[in-house]
Amino acid sequence: MLNPLDLSGKKVLVTGASSGIGRDTAVLLSELGGQLVLIARSQPRLEETAALLKGDGHTVAAYDLSDYENIPDWMKLLALRHGPFDGLVHSAGVHMIAPLRMLNAAKIEELWKVNVTAGLWLAKGFRQKGVNAQGGSLVFLSSVAGLVGQPAVAAYSASKGAVNAMVKSLALELARENIRVNSIAPGMIMTEMTERFTQQLTADQLKQVMNEHPLGFGRTSDVAYAVAYLLSGATRWVTGTVLVVDGGYTAH
Repeated sequence: MLNPLDLSGKKVLVTGASSGIGRDTAVLLSELGGQLVLIARSQPRLEETAALLKGDGHTVAAYDLSDYENIPDWMKLLALRHGPFDGLVHSAGVHMIAPLRMLNAAKIEELWKVNVTAGLWLAKGFRQKGVNAQGGSLVFLSSVAGLVGQPAVAAYSASKGAVNAMVKSLALELARENIRVNSIAPGMIMTEMTERFTQQLTADQLKQVMNEHPLGFGRTSDVAYAVAYLLSGATRWVTGTVLVVDGGYTAH
């Protein structure tokens, strides 16, 4: 049977691959035939992810994305060692819940470095000659917080809204190089990070959040399938979009 999501022989770089959405996305992409380069700060946790992957030809590369200015040169080295990439998934991100009165410059700078600036420099690195396989697909993880308002997440929302705006401009700029650029805006996905968040809520607050998602909370696999779709040939004519995967959250 024809599988429009087949990624056999495709090389994909996945950031944030040490846990959560990034880890499960990497596993799914390997099951679809992709060859993965896994990126995160923790080498041991990357090794744990690598042990879950199907097939061979995968590798891990620990890197701190807050060192964003060196990302293009680092990506050149990766491409020389492992071959040019067909896709890149920027799943690494910082989540922050903080009322305005509790914000400080250091927290906002850390948030922006990983969520926005690193993504921009990853795109800069990917478009270099020899780094991409004569085109390819960039997928950025955004959030419904970048589309609708929520209290106490102004800084986080601003960073994810910036990702969505960045994607649209990059899609137009890189179309001439046959590079597609899209983002995914998930709602509440049950990961280690969101479990820590829900533990801070009262029973009534948690019930309210659940009620805001008509189809309930999502699983990491829901986002992983969306990533695979945007990386695959099934979306050869899709660029500059924000794919919402939120269980109906933004339908309100």
